[in-house]
Amino acid sequence: MIKINKGKRFQQAVDAVEEFLKKAKSKDQSSHNSAEEKNRRNSSEERSKQNSGDEKRKAGLSEGKVRKNMGEGKKRVSSASAERGSKSPLKRAQEQSPRKRGRPPKDEKDLTIPESSTVKGMVAGTMAGFKWQPSVSEPVKDGDPHFHHFLLSQTEKPAVCYQAITKKLKVCEEETGSTSIQAADSTAVNGSITPTDKNEITGLTPIHVKRIGFLGLGLMGSGIVSNLLKMGHTVTVWNRTAEKCDLFIQEGARLGRTPAEVVSTCDITFACVSDPKAAKDLVLGPSGVLQGIRPGKCYVDMSTVDADTVTELAQVIVSRGGRFLEAPVSGNQQLSNDGMLVILAAGDRGLYEDCSSCFQAMGKTSFFLGEVGNAAKMMLIVNMVQGSFMATIAEGLTLAQVTGQSQQTLLDILNQGQLASIFLDQKCQNILQGNFKPDFYLKYIQKDLRLAIALGDSVNHPTPMAAAANEVYKRAKALDQSDNDMSAVYRAYIH
Repeated sequence: MIKINKGKRFQQAVDAVEEFLKKAKSKDQSSHNSAEEKNRRNSSEERSKQNSGDEKRKAGLSEGKVRKNMGEGKKRVSSASAERGSKSPLKRAQEQSPRKRGRPPKDEKDLTIPESSTVKGMVAGTMAGFKWQPSVSEPVKDGDPHFHHFLLSQTEKPAVCYQAITKKLKVCEEETGSTSIQAADSTAVNGSITPTDKNEITGLTPIHVKRIGFLGLGLMGSGIVSNLLKMGHTVTVWNRTAEKCDLFIQEGARLGRTPAEVVSTCDITFACVSDPKAAKDLVLGPSGVLQGIRPGKCYVDMSTVDADTVTELAQVIVSRGGRFLEAPVSGNQQLSNDGMLVILAAGDRGLYEDCSSCFQAMGKTSFFLGEVGNAAKMMLIVNMVQGSFMATIAEGLTLAQVTGQSQQTLLDILNQGQLASIFLDQKCQNILQGNFKPDFYLKYIQKDLRLAIALGDSVNHPTPMAAAANEVYKRAKALDQSDNDMSAVYRAYIH
């Protein structure tokens, strides 16, 4: 839909066109009155001729059948002449033309209508009398597309006036960039509006596509990058172990040599690493993120760390003119691969909104929690509950075993009750099958429990359940279960 500019320039155009249309209507009315007067004179003359013909016909009745027929022939000729005289020249021209009023000419190069000389003369006269004078302070090009569309919408004879007005205003694509008002994601080609190339998946035009960087290709990061690529984003990747980048390069990602290089060449850079130390080294270390930060560059830390660490990182990023958002994710490798993570964000609200297409690619929902640090705290609480629950599941299964109860029956009962969940079923199946392939590393859930306990200590809040679960995970780590799935905590009970 054309959005008409209601500014000063356009108001002047409106006033000028209204005055022009009034004059055209007045001339048209005068021409119409003259045509009606001529019709009346023609009709009067024809009636006189008809009366004279009748008298001659009566006088010649006695001269026989031949002269009678001649009288009738004259009558038909007189009648046809009267019919032609009763119509205005404009109407005769329209009837003679095989083309209907308002239909565009077959040959678009021919801008005249030869069959209607009266209309052509009227248009030429009115257009010659029209001249729009812009103000001195605001010069306006003849090819103003706002004015052009307004004229087309106001004229009563589009088939005629369109060509004349276009000539008068000299609307051209070279001056205005387009012959019509249009959206930013379309261009005018030969007077018609067509959309520019869009990504078929994201629906974004090239001007809207942001360059994305991603640092850290672990269990979570790998799935996130894969989904970003699937959704058509341009992604540059980096990982401490460069071999992990190869698969994503084959899928269309670009390789960054250092974190600083990735940040400097991308609009938004995401990072997902293991713990607070890794997060700090990534930003503050040699060739780190901070060296690539410039005003306007955006950094999103998706690592699960403590609030103090993320606050420190936010301060150094913002001090260089960058924008910062924390966005840790709740889920596991399978949910990451499926693009079903839950994203907890805090910090720069504008950056959170700028990341919306990326968050849609990697997660099923996202939450904005306010100032920096809030997302870190919430993530630790969520993982504290999850880690404690996993330890309790393992404890229940081992107790069932030592008391002679079926572990499978226990799982079936739990799956039919209020505790039924995908998490419960998957972790119990891991234990029953002895399959501890990592979906969420045991060492990371123990780290989160430790940080959650410290968070409780910072506000003098007791966390005895988390503390007990943490001790069990520490024992499992001592049994060399760190790189197994968190469900391997079961082994801490059977050894």
